[in-house]
Amino acid sequence: MATPKTELTYNELEILAWDYIQECINNQKQHPTASGRIALINERKIPTIFYFLKIWLPMKGKPTISRTTYYNWLNKSDDINKLDSIERIGGLFEALAIDIVANEGRGIFYAKNKLGMTDKAQIENIEKFKPIEITFNDGIKRN
Repeated sequence: MATPKTELTYNELEILAWDYIQECINNQKQHPTASGRIALINERKIPTIFYFLKIWLPMKGKPTISRTTYYNWLNKSDDINKLDSIERIGGLFEALAIDIVANEGRGIFYAKNKLGMTDKAQIENIEKFKPIEITFNDGIKRN
């Protein structure tokens, strides 16, 4: 069975990924003020491959590729240019996500689930904790 042909080249996908990143960086949300006005607050969005392919591209009227095609290009590509392009896009999305998590304190679950970050240092400290024994005047040791 032949693989369906996509209307989007890897070069076009990379250009569109940059457009999506710019939108994520420049995102603003409405925030009510005490005076009753609405202020626009800068709030970067964490970019994701799934949203980019399934929602953002079609909303912009652009052709898209399926996630299967995207991951085939990443994992099984016989074309090094496709592989390089997909790796660059993934790297850009991850770099922005890491910066948002690191500098804005948002996206902790994204950081743990998608970026492999953990609270391991805290866990190791807890595991090393051992109760101390105290000997009282009556000679009985207590924790």
